[in-house]
Amino acid sequence: MRESAAIRHDRLLALVRERGTARVSELAAQLGVSPVTARRDVEALAGRGLLDRVHGQVSWPGPQGDPGRTRSGEGLVLGLLAPSSTYYFAEVIKGAHEAAARVGARLILRISDYRPQDDRARTEGLLAAGAQGVLVAPGWRGPEDRAAYGDWPAELAVPAVLLERRAAPGSPLDGLDRVASDHGHGVLLAVRHLVGMGHRTPLLVARSDSPTALAVRAGYTDALAALGLEAPGPVVGSVPAEREPERFEEAVRTVQSAVASGAVTAALVHNDVDAIRMVQRLAELGVRVPGDLAVIAYDDEVAALADTPLTAVAPPKHEVGRHATELLIERLTGDGEGDGETPRRHLSLLPRLRIRASCGAAAPLRAIGGAAPL
Repeated sequence: MRESAAIRHDRLLALVRERGTARVSELAAQLGVSPVTARRDVEALAGRGLLDRVHGQVSWPGPQGDPGRTRSGEGLVLGLLAPSSTYYFAEVIKGAHEAAARVGARLILRISDYRPQDDRARTEGLLAAGAQGVLVAPGWRGPEDRAAYGDWPAELAVPAVLLERRAAPGSPLDGLDRVASDHGHGVLLAVRHLVGMGHRTPLLVARSDSPTALAVRAGYTDALAALGLEAPGPVVGSVPAEREPERFEEAVRTVQSAVASGAVTAALVHNDVDAIRMVQRLAELGVRVPGDLAVIAYDDEVAALADTPLTAVAPPKHEVGRHATELLIERLTGDGEGDGETPRRHLSLLPRLRIRASCGAAAPLRAIGGAAPL
């Protein structure tokens, strides 16, 4: 598998930190990349203030270079377990990597491929590689995985921060630090926006194969209760079109019928890819977006790239990675306030709603909501 730019940047930073100063050509040879790629990476990292670059050489920035930069994490090795390195989690990983590099810490990564039975072994691999603390996003798909494989991170001998996952109340895992998007708030933003535009209660079209999907479903129920609304029909189960084309077509036909009957004028669809494909198929069946149906997607990974750019709920993925890493570094360095250990923290970060054309918006992209810890 091709190495991601984020991982390559991590390796480059580690080389420069170890040597103090290095030529770009030497870094290219060490990384196994072309000199052009190495120069581009160095320019990107120098632009963010993570390296100093002078006349073909790069060096690790000294503390005098930026009085505002903290180096309290310098020399630390952090581990990150993620279920995937693409789509949603690519941005989480990027946020974590940048936060680690900012203070001179090294981030090493393991991917579980949504195999929760392997999570513990992969995390032990991170510890064997030198990780002094870990960020953990277990590869759960549903409550049964959490029940079967949920408690082991609480048994680790090093500090651990749970990210983009929520523990069962009262479980050992619930006592860990965690940082997660508040998907319920994101769904509320979407429903309130559609109703405020004069639409009937939006229909929910959602997957059920990930913690995010399940949180979106639960958030939909809570949003309708908070706004005093009734669902226009049962939640339409979404599936990947390429994996289960017949079930995908069934979901599309259900939405088409609801629009034709007049019961539905708007829909919230999880996730972006499903939303784009559903809009394309609905167009073939004569349902126009936004003319006949207003659509909001959930995730905002590729929603803006649809033929009709999709309004989307954007969880603060990058900020989740950043805040979780900063919290882990604080645990490892004892930089918290007070004389004793600071209390464990559960941070919820608020998604934004990015308005585009699929709701009938005439204005350019704008955002509603925020991304701030509760």
